[in-house]
Amino acid sequence: GGARLGDIVTANLDFFAYGDRAEAAVKLKFAPRFDGGSPVTLEEAYSTVFFRPLIVSAGLRKLSWGKADVDGPLDVINPQNYANLSDLADTENKGQALKIARPMLHALVELGGFSRVEAVFVPWFAGHQFDEKGRWKPLLLSGLEQRIVAVGQNIDIEQPDTTTLGNFQAGARFTTSLGHIDFGLQYYYGLLPRPAYALTFSVRDDQPVPNAALLYNRYHQAGLDLAAGLFGFNLRAEAAVNLTEDFAGTGPSVYNPHLAWSLGFDRSLWGLTLNLQVNERIRLFDSGVGDSPFDVEAGTKPTATRLISELSYSFLRDTLRLKFRALWGIEDADALLIPAVVVVHGDAELELTGGIFAGDREGELGQYRDNTFVKAVLRWKF
Repeated sequence: GGARLGDIVTANLDFFAYGDRAEAAVKLKFAPRFDGGSPVTLEEAYSTVFFRPLIVSAGLRKLSWGKADVDGPLDVINPQNYANLSDLADTENKGQALKIARPMLHALVELGGFSRVEAVFVPWFAGHQFDEKGRWKPLLLSGLEQRIVAVGQNIDIEQPDTTTLGNFQAGARFTTSLGHIDFGLQYYYGLLPRPAYALTFSVRDDQPVPNAALLYNRYHQAGLDLAAGLFGFNLRAEAAVNLTEDFAGTGPSVYNPHLAWSLGFDRSLWGLTLNLQVNERIRLFDSGVGDSPFDVEAGTKPTATRLISELSYSFLRDTLRLKFRALWGIEDADALLIPAVVVVHGDAELELTGGIFAGDREGELGQYRDNTFVKAVLRWKF
């Protein structure tokens, strides 16, 4: 349908207020709209109060957990916005552009030295957001709709109400340092952000009538991470086990428990920086998947591995940065290639990026092969 101004030009405006015992932040995003909607989006709005050693913050916030540079398995608090995948080209903010801020209460206690304990409470739930009609509509939704239509035309899909306290999430995290190694332990009780669905049948006029409902699976996560410097390399690793209720692997409306891990490093030399990271998700109890024709995981691979690499070079006294990021889906045999140029002038930055999808049209990235994009983002700190 062609590019529109609102798809390729955005601006962010962040406000901060600092005091001796409190801080506050409001972050706004501006993008032209042609559908009558507001051009201003509230990205974050929260305040922080210092009761040393206790620090408490509350409000609409994006909170990152884990050591991975981007998209780590422990970074589970905020869902992702996949309604516009040009945000995957956000090379400067480590994936923050994709995150959806959530209302939360966050508390942190400093234990002295380099140790601290933190806890978070999110009163209600929101899953990943997807494009339901346009160019970024994923096969995940299309396949779900096809399965439902296959058993009966014009079925209304019941949408869950996740805005109640019954959909709360909570977690705790401990981090410390031993020598040159930083490590953390965390536990999280939440809901998987990817939707599942339940298909049931009722009887009407002696005929089976299909009923479909979207739902989100409860899960427990236990994880650990570490970061260390070794021979000039900055190393990062994360590992987690995500336990849903489907320990038999045969529940059609529940995702199987799975393991997830991430391993990465970065290295800078003579103005050139290489950042490399591999993420993998491994499904457990896989033998029972697909026993039901309406299994939410039917037809999917038991592992999902993605390699994320970025090569950047700064010159002209760091006023110009050239970048090339690539996301490679190993099992899906697909990729997203993102060349970028960042121009720095004083407190302002202009980032010009492009995105080229390639590979198997059935893959998570390859399905968007026709969606090449260009994007410009202006940042100014004052």
